[in-house]
Amino acid sequence: MRTNTNSSDDVRVEKDSLGEIFVPKDALYGAQTQRAINNFPVSGQTLPFSFISAIARIKKAAANANHELGLLSKPISHEVIQAAEQIISGQYADQFPIDVYQTGSGTSSNMNVNEVISHLANKNNPKLDLSPNDHVNMGQSSNDVIPSAIHISSAILIENQLLPAINHLIAVMDERKNELCNTVKTGRTHLMDAMPVTFGQEISGWISLIKEDRIRIQQCQQKLYRLTLGGTAVGTGTNTHPEYSGKVCHYLQLDTDLPFKPVDNFFAAQSLPGSALEFSSCLRSLAVSLMKIANDLRLMNSGPLAGMGEIELPVLQPGSSIMPGKVNPVISESVTMASAQVMGFDVAISIAAQSGNFQLNVMLPLIANNLIQGITLVSNSSLILADSALKSFKVRQAHINEHVGRNPVLVTALNPVIGYMKSAEIAKKAYREGRPVLDVAMENTDLSEKELRTLLEPLHATKGGLH
Repeated sequence: MRTNTNSSDDVRVEKDSLGEIFVPKDALYGAQTQRAINNFPVSGQTLPFSFISAIARIKKAAANANHELGLLSKPISHEVIQAAEQIISGQYADQFPIDVYQTGSGTSSNMNVNEVISHLANKNNPKLDLSPNDHVNMGQSSNDVIPSAIHISSAILIENQLLPAINHLIAVMDERKNELCNTVKTGRTHLMDAMPVTFGQEISGWISLIKEDRIRIQQCQQKLYRLTLGGTAVGTGTNTHPEYSGKVCHYLQLDTDLPFKPVDNFFAAQSLPGSALEFSSCLRSLAVSLMKIANDLRLMNSGPLAGMGEIELPVLQPGSSIMPGKVNPVISESVTMASAQVMGFDVAISIAAQSGNFQLNVMLPLIANNLIQGITLVSNSSLILADSALKSFKVRQAHINEHVGRNPVLVTALNPVIGYMKSAEIAKKAYREGRPVLDVAMENTDLSEKELRTLLEPLHATKGGLH
């Protein structure tokens, strides 16, 4: 029976196991895609194209593997590969309109790709009568294709987008660290004045945070190379050649230059996407680091008259529609918002990962969407933070010097010489009277001015140890 009564000239009739349905005449997809379009008008947000491209890469690799195994003829495998390559290259991106919030297995998106490939192949060679299920989906199930596409798309984006962005951020920070290695500023704990540090030391802390995040991401990337392809419906490999799993991973290696291989246990990987969950936590950790750096920058930039005013971030745009001349730390604000969203993505992925009911997780499209969006957000945030904030902020040296020498906490350097209690008295008096610690210490200790200047020199205080 037909499930749609539209008889307009701009539609055609397609058929699947449930019957007939009207599909837009020019659409490259078929009945199952159209049913998903009708069933899931949820967000208007489609899955990222990098994920669709990863599914197409699987179809290409599967066609190669099945032909090598003698299961798919040369003409059919050739057409599947050609059509998949067209999709991978970015053509026909508008032919994948299914909402992110669809069937939890991602079957709709898997069939969407199958239908587009078969349509393109049959258009190019009508004699083949190529089937989206029997040929394009040979040896596969949505249940092993979609988890694998999550891994493939994530691994490719890590290699080509995320790691280069992180490396660029580290390089920019390293340059500023070296430039400002002897520029002293007031350190702060609890947002209150503490012992001096150099800008170089402060930035070195940021660099270490990002490097630790990079290590975690690279370690997790190795786990994303393990794919469930060959597990098919429930992990048993039903309707799949025994050598298929290894061969399809081999062809994916050739296609991506990444070392994909079969996962050790299909049952575990298809029911709980542990590597995707772990990678999400790595993105969250990076987002936390980016937010910390962005917040430090905007606090140091605050004022400039009534705040800390230690640095001047680049002036990028007017900051107010009513206050002329006002400028704001807009890059920091953008990065903190993106970081907050990535943290939210991780919460959603954690919930989704729990939905592994028996042999299948049923929130896979959500995981795919959030991981890819998270990679995009932290990658772009790393780049704009590096190039539009860190690379060219200016130190307000005169303003910093005015406060560093008057910081009562400098008296900490006197603790080993005159004791904590005596040092505290000097600090309180210096603060109460608004005088430099040096002047008060000269009046209240037997130390010479030369000794005190050496002990209280802010740059010396950044070196640690006893002076």
